[in-house]
Amino acid sequence: MPYFDAPDGTRLAHHVRGEGEPLVVLPGGPGRASAYLGDLGGLAAHRRLILLDARGTGDSATPADPDTYRCDRQVADVEALRVHLGLERLDLLGHSAGGSLALLYAARYPERVARLVLVTVVPWALGRPATAEERLAAARAREHEPWFAAAHPHLEAWLTGDGADVDWDALDPFFYGRWDDTARAHAAAAETQTDEAAADRFHDPAAYDPPALRAALARFTGRVLVLAGEHDGGPTPAPARTVADAFPDAEFTVQPGAGHYPWVDDGPWFAARTAAFLDAGERTPGAGPAPHPPGS
Repeated sequence: MPYFDAPDGTRLAHHVRGEGEPLVVLPGGPGRASAYLGDLGGLAAHRRLILLDARGTGDSATPADPDTYRCDRQVADVEALRVHLGLERLDLLGHSAGGSLALLYAARYPERVARLVLVTVVPWALGRPATAEERLAAARAREHEPWFAAAHPHLEAWLTGDGADVDWDALDPFFYGRWDDTARAHAAAAETQTDEAAADRFHDPAAYDPPALRAALARFTGRVLVLAGEHDGGPTPAPARTVADAFPDAEFTVQPGAGHYPWVDDGPWFAARTAAFLDAGERTPGAGPAPHPPGS
């Protein structure tokens, strides 16, 4: 198990899957151990995945100062990992809440990021959280599915009430494009993979300065792919596109039939699209997107 020390002395772990050029991967949750990422739908066949267990999660230590769970405070952890790996520049992927951390890292260390992949990222850091209306609209598009009638009242109670009577497990199908045995197993693992203290403090509003972040990202010169899921409610494709719009020249794609975990819904599609982006040569700004699978 590879370990390294964060600047504050917290012992952090990362997991390595696959071979080839490294891709540093920041998990979401927030506060979920990197195990839920698996091999990202087979992406490990194309890249050596460096999966970070964020502080307090998985095999990483609990920090002495709980305030260091804040997203902006963890930027230093990513930089320490880069130094530990001996990389001059990173290819970096952030999923969900990990995308907020990736955005802050790219803003603070733009010269250290060659390629940036942002997967189903709610733009919290840009001051644009997913709204109840967006989540409910995305959910209504799935009312034909057999689990919908039992699950939808709990979604409404979560989004419009105080959450007191919510069966949280009933919400799981809304996060997947296909509610099958694979998705059920993936969702069931979340409870044991998530650290509540890390989750509760990650999105502290004090961690974000949206105007400053937008100004920094507007100057970012690395290549960027923003990937949304067609059926994801948080973010729906519309707010996900605002993440791409924060960059001067980002590719934006929507994975057909996917939810919040697109590699679970269709691993080959996700791996092929992501690998095509990572393997493409440097593009001339404004030259249009690199080739990718049909339907994106």
